Amino acid sequence: MAIFGLPGGSEWIIILIIALLLFGPTQIPKLAKTFGKSAKALKEGLDAGMNEPTEDEESANKESAKKDAAAEKDEPGE
Repeated sequence: MAIFGLPGGSEWIIILIIALLLFGPTQIPKLAKTFGKSAKALKEGLDAGMNEPTEDEESANKESAKKDAAAEKDEPGE
């Protein structure tokens, strides 16, 4: 069942050698930089999506604002 597990130390070395042969020593840093930028953009997008209110929350906020505005109109001025 070890075949289906994650690669170990020697497997990673083989994978890195193959990647070096395929892409060359100049392309690997560029690929790593691109991957890092993509991961950062994905994380920022997920964080932004989690902070956005849903449609139900937006409608509840609008109704609450309308009630607050109506309550301010009904209150006597000082």
